[in-house]
Amino acid sequence: MAYNRRSKNITQGVARSPNRSMYYALGYQKEDFDKPMIGIANGHSTITPCNAGLQRLADAAVVAVKGADANPQIFGTPTISDGMSMGTEGMKYSLVSREVIADCIETCVQGQWMDGVVVIGGCDKNMPGGMIGLARMNVPGIYVYGGTIRPGNWKGTDLTIVSSFEAVGEFTAGRMSQEDFEGVEKNACPSTGSCGGMYTANTMSSSFEALGMSLLYSSTMANPDQEKVDSAAESARVLVEAVKKDLKPRDIITKKSIENAVAVIMATGGSTNAVLHYLAIAHAAEVEWSIEDFERMRKKVPVICNLKPSGQFVATDLHKAGGIPQVMKILLDAGLLHGDCITITGKTLAEELKDVPSKPRADQQVIFPIEKALYKEGHLAILKGNLAPDGAVAKITGLKNPVITGPARVFDDEQSALEAILADKIKAGDVVVLRYLGPKGGPGMPEMLAPTSAIIGKGLGETVGLITDGRFSGGTWGMVVGHVAPEAFVGGTIAFVQEGDSITIDAHKLLLQLNIDDAELERRRAAWQAPKPRYTRGVLAKYSALALPANKGAVTG
Repeated sequence: MAYNRRSKNITQGVARSPNRSMYYALGYQKEDFDKPMIGIANGHSTITPCNAGLQRLADAAVVAVKGADANPQIFGTPTISDGMSMGTEGMKYSLVSREVIADCIETCVQGQWMDGVVVIGGCDKNMPGGMIGLARMNVPGIYVYGGTIRPGNWKGTDLTIVSSFEAVGEFTAGRMSQEDFEGVEKNACPSTGSCGGMYTANTMSSSFEALGMSLLYSSTMANPDQEKVDSAAESARVLVEAVKKDLKPRDIITKKSIENAVAVIMATGGSTNAVLHYLAIAHAAEVEWSIEDFERMRKKVPVICNLKPSGQFVATDLHKAGGIPQVMKILLDAGLLHGDCITITGKTLAEELKDVPSKPRADQQVIFPIEKALYKEGHLAILKGNLAPDGAVAKITGLKNPVITGPARVFDDEQSALEAILADKIKAGDVVVLRYLGPKGGPGMPEMLAPTSAIIGKGLGETVGLITDGRFSGGTWGMVVGHVAPEAFVGGTIAFVQEGDSITIDAHKLLLQLNIDDAELERRRAAWQAPKPRYTRGVLAKYSALALPANKGAVTG
């Protein structure tokens, strides 16, 4: 049986003789035209350590595809370093790159009639971008995560990139010496691989195991390790088998499998960005999924992993403790996962997990049994109120002060807010408002890790609130609320907040409220004038014009 169901359109028949001539130039032989064409979407880049170790994985995938009697076709996908662009205009391109990556994969795979695709990525937006592309095309595919970075160390303390961001606030507050500041800077990132806590990259890759689109154990492997290379090769072999079975992403990505993915995100204490990205993935897969579904899942699933940023350990520790399969087996036995969901291997999730122990090992402190959950409910909450009638997203577990009512400190750009924080102009009890940073207004919904880390570094993490229509890094923690919708640029209530207004953030009541009367709110709304777009040409202008609101995933199509 021929498995070149799609590529035959570009390789077979008299009319395709010129096409075959070009393939011969690439070293193809006549018998290769009856084999499936397998794309290798290679995110390798020396822009960032997250992607600098991907070439070995792509090379291994190429060899494995050939060994499975198929034709590998390598093409590149772009990346943005969230960590490097953070706090600059470059961060506006981060979420935009998610859409660009999806478009690049769709363009190459569809334009070349590939029969399947192995997507390899590392930095934060690589994962959702790749999965959006796979779900949108519905061509057999598998996701290969580049792997996590190893933890850094300074004077016996483990470090991640967030340690370096928080050191900025500590150093400017006089709470850290020059020696320690430079020591953290030089030692936070000791290897290739994506940021080490349960930040956005590790959140999304971990959830892909539960979604069924990545191999078990693959999301917590360290990038430099040989097992990561071996896993990439095995992923390629599994993908070729999926092509033969005609097993497609939408056979795997269903409402039930998305519930599995979100259950793992809740259990591991994952990033707020996962809310945005799974809204986008569901949209691409044509699965009904709303922001309210996250709140439904939060109430069901406890936090059972002690992982940074709110916990103690990093992804390599999670891997040693049993990885995501151990987390999933605990959830499955508790009735919190759908074991009948099909995975990329063709087996059900329950079948994949049958040999995983029901209880975590006693010699580790990373994964806990349900009865010893760190928190009885999930951490990613959807807040609403007159400031966010369409919803906003916050991490609410572990807060010493889950309710704050304080004066608004209003900023229309991130840099002004950061300067105010570093200059000690933000005081305990304040609520920082960062606006005009949403999908359309930013544009690109940049992440606010620099100001939130500065707040932490200044020792204000438990006493200062921050709300924004932008996003947060997966490394953010504290009384912070993002994804406020509607955003300021389209006339959301956040646009009408004035300096000194009273704002309430209530994690118990899931409330985000501007404490003014309705008449005053309507007066301000009537007086508001919509700003002009910040960009009129280029990719940011395109994104601003096309992006849906945050509560719809901020997708472009």
